[in-house]
Amino acid sequence: MAISASMVKELREMTGAGMMDCKKALTETDGNMEEAVELLRKSGAAKAEKKAGRIAAEGICRVAVDADKVAAVVEVNSETDFVAKNEVFQTYVEAVAKQALASGAADVEGLMEEAWIEDNSKTVKEALVEKVATIGENLNIRRFAKVTADNGCVVTYLHGGGRIGVIVKAETAVVNDEIKEALSNVAMQVAAMNPKYVSQDDVSEEYKAHEKEILMAQAQADPKNENKPEAIIEKMIIGRLNKELKEVCLLEQEYVKAENKENVAKYLEAVGKANGTDLKVTEFVRFETGEGLEKKNEDFAAEVAAQMNA
Repeated sequence: MAISASMVKELREMTGAGMMDCKKALTETDGNMEEAVELLRKSGAAKAEKKAGRIAAEGICRVAVDADKVAAVVEVNSETDFVAKNEVFQTYVEAVAKQALASGAADVEGLMEEAWIEDNSKTVKEALVEKVATIGENLNIRRFAKVTADNGCVVTYLHGGGRIGVIVKAETAVVNDEIKEALSNVAMQVAAMNPKYVSQDDVSEEYKAHEKEILMAQAQADPKNENKPEAIIEKMIIGRLNKELKEVCLLEQEYVKAENKENVAKYLEAVGKANGTDLKVTEFVRFETGEGLEKKNEDFAAEVAAQMNA
């Protein structure tokens, strides 16, 4: 039976598998769509093993939340941005986020051994192997975080189609639309400004000492400071360190949506006061897709040529 482009397209949309894999599956099943889907699923283990060594540094983050009290964020990686934008892949990552939300696992290894939330007859790992087969790229559930608010609420935020995923946790006696909107604004701040800590109280003395040492070395190497007294240089260093801490501590950052240059802490204080509560952010999680991962130098033309000749 002749395999048409429309058949390949249909199978690709159903499974998310690569174009050449879809064409091969349809050829081997004489154009039977259901059998082609099954063939792609059955070939999963071998394909996953073959692809496991390939770099997966693209992908997306997704979040899941339950009753404003518990939230999870996950990062799942793919090899290419093309797959990251694929609806099949995105739906899968949303399911992984729901898995993480319901999970009692402490790490990804534990998560992988749990029963898959969409089909309890298989594990999360087995479901991932099947998805590698259908999508045709190495995929990796890289990390997840789960945050629970006992005395307040959590909010989530996705930026750039899932390039960045954020959870913000706050203590508050009142949880209404205004409070949640304010915390959503803070989650956007976290996404945009990438703070490292909630406040200076969370910054270790070791970190401060290390940064001070670097700033001191920079100051001593600057010819403009050659004849300055040590006390003046020390004062300069403390000023620079305080400025740096304001940049890395969420509550001390200038609130990006403010017109009067107030910091995040003052913004939250004002919103809390207007709603009759003490509103305090106590934790945040920020995942950015691919951060810290090596990305391959792709030769797309060569890759397509290799597929066509396979």
